[in-house]
Amino acid sequence: MKGSIPRREFLKQAGMAGVATALASPALAATRSVMLPFENGERELVAFPQKRPLILQTSRPPQLETPFSVFGEGVLTPNDAFFVRYHWSAIPTEIDPQSYRLKIAGHVNTPLELSLAELKQLADPVEIVAVNQCSGNSRGHFAPRANGGQLSHGAMGNARWSGVPLKKVLERAGVKAGALQVSFNGLDAPPAGDGPDFIKSLNIDHALDGEVMLAWQMNGEDLPMLNGYPLRLVVPGYYGTYWIKHLSDINVLDKPFDGFWVASAYRIADNACACVAPGTAPARTVPINRFNVRSFITSPQDGARLKAGKPVLVKGIAFDGGYGISEVAFSADGGRSWQAAALGKDLGKYSFREWSAAFKPGKGEHALMVRALNRIGQSQPSSALWNAAGYMRNVVETTRVIAA
Repeated sequence: MKGSIPRREFLKQAGMAGVATALASPALAATRSVMLPFENGERELVAFPQKRPLILQTSRPPQLETPFSVFGEGVLTPNDAFFVRYHWSAIPTEIDPQSYRLKIAGHVNTPLELSLAELKQLADPVEIVAVNQCSGNSRGHFAPRANGGQLSHGAMGNARWSGVPLKKVLERAGVKAGALQVSFNGLDAPPAGDGPDFIKSLNIDHALDGEVMLAWQMNGEDLPMLNGYPLRLVVPGYYGTYWIKHLSDINVLDKPFDGFWVASAYRIADNACACVAPGTAPARTVPINRFNVRSFITSPQDGARLKAGKPVLVKGIAFDGGYGISEVAFSADGGRSWQAAALGKDLGKYSFREWSAAFKPGKGEHALMVRALNRIGQSQPSSALWNAAGYMRNVVETTRVIAA
């Protein structure tokens, strides 16, 4: 596997019982800790197989956050720094690419079982640069506190995904008239069968849009085991809950999917802001879906000390759910005034968009802010919106620096 450690070596490092159970081995030892910028934010940095030291949220199942400094390294997030999110601890640690099969069944004319080799020959491979972002990215910054893993801003990443459009696979199987949705399951499972299997679904029109992809590579290399080897669903512009890892089963449905992870979990308020007043519940909910607009300053980082009077090039990233970023504005005075930032190369409407702005700090503390606008006029709120699950944070963030 190009770009991956051999599966036998992965097992040697990770252990047959699962990656998380091998934390005591030297390869998985905590290297140091990091303090995230909210209450009870101290975390260990741990190196799992195929990964550099990442922020450990939980070990069983593995939940690893990307240190925010990584986003200043370049517009594409390196595979060894890409965040990891599982729901159940029974995750695969050995997958034989020769015996692996993807099953397509349900409301189709011809049920299929495809090997990796057959899948790769099904159609010309395609590439897309797209952000994968956890629904709860930045949850730790919610006030009042929201339930769930207290993540900072590192449960996201941007990669160049390579694979075949889902549309081509469904066309080969032949979708019957009356199909409404498509469900997706992977090889991870609840421990001892206790709990609902992690299965997600998309409406049939979305599944056939030509952009949803079955990806076997990210950034030109095989998927890391912890990011879904050998095949994962890529749903550009949608939250990572839909990006099923270790994809094994695709089922075309003639009725709406009613599984737990769609019908009960990962739901948001059915209103324009997907928000409610703290301590209240929404009257109606819908499944979480497309990203909202976000932007970050990646350099200088929060708490940096600068030299007064010396020009600084402030840099960062912005993205949205697929309309594309049209403008980025930068403020060096806590939002009292704004200036247009210069946009970097456009790698596609689903990618991070780099930006930069000149800043000459005077002596004292400065509150730096960034605000993005997409091509249909959506931007970011100046005050944080709240929901009980801690989803979809996209407030204008503040980076505080001191110049002397």
